[in-house]
Amino acid sequence: MNTTDAEKRKILDSMKGLIVSCQVVPEDPIYTDDMVVKMAEAAQWAGAVGIRANSPEQIRAIKKAVDLPLIGLYKIRRGDEEVFITPTLEAAKQVWEAGAEIIAMDCTDRITKEGRRAWELVADVKREIPEAMIFADVSNYEEAKRAAELGVDIVAPTLFGYTEATKHFETQDMRAFAKMCRDLGDDVYMMMEGHINTPEEAVKCLYLGAHAVVVGSAITRPHLTAKRFADLISGYQE
Repeated sequence: MNTTDAEKRKILDSMKGLIVSCQVVPEDPIYTDDMVVKMAEAAQWAGAVGIRANSPEQIRAIKKAVDLPLIGLYKIRRGDEEVFITPTLEAAKQVWEAGAEIIAMDCTDRITKEGRRAWELVADVKREIPEAMIFADVSNYEEAKRAAELGVDIVAPTLFGYTEATKHFETQDMRAFAKMCRDLGDDVYMMMEGHINTPEEAVKCLYLGAHAVVVGSAITRPHLTAKRFADLISGYQE
C-alpha cells in the first residue's frame, strides 16, 4: 500500500462508506453563503464518513462545522484550459492550509496552462506538502495505474465522462472500475466518484471493490434531481 504513515492510514480506514461532495456555485438556484455547511451537516447527520469540498473558503467553513475527514480541491478556470481541478501547486497549498486532510487533483493526461501533463503535479505536491494525502481524479484505467505508480493515496474515476475521449459516456464504466479495484486495490484506496445516482449503484461499486463512494449531485443538488424528473415526465407527456 502506498500509504504507510499510521495516522494517514487511520484516517483513510475510517472513510469506508459514503462520502458526500458538498459543492455549490453562485449560478445554482440553491446558492447561499452557508449552503455548503448545511449540506455537510446534513451529510454527517445521515452517516457520511467524509466530505469533498471545493475552494479554500468553503473548505474552511465546513471544517468549522463538521468533524469529518475532508477531501479538498480548488477549481480554477484559466481560459479554455481543460485542467481545472487543483491545477497548480499554489492551489494545492491553499486547499491544505484551509484544513483539508486530502488534496484532490486532476491526474489525467491533459495538458495544463504551463504545458505539463496534469499528473506531473503529483511529485510537486508530495515534495512540498508531504503531510497531505493525494486523491487522484482520473478518467481511465491507464491514468489510474500511473497515479498509483506515482504514489498517490486514493484513486477514483472522477473525470470519466469529462475528458475528450470519454465525453460521450453518461454512466460509469463499471467493468473498467472493477479492473482498477482488482489490479490497484493493494496499492491505493480505490474510490468511486462520478455518475452515481442511486444507493443501489453505490452498493454495486462497493461490491466491485470500492473502499468508499463519493456522491455529489444526486444528494446535494436537488435542482438537478428535480430536472431529471421533469424532463422524463415532459418527455412522456409529449
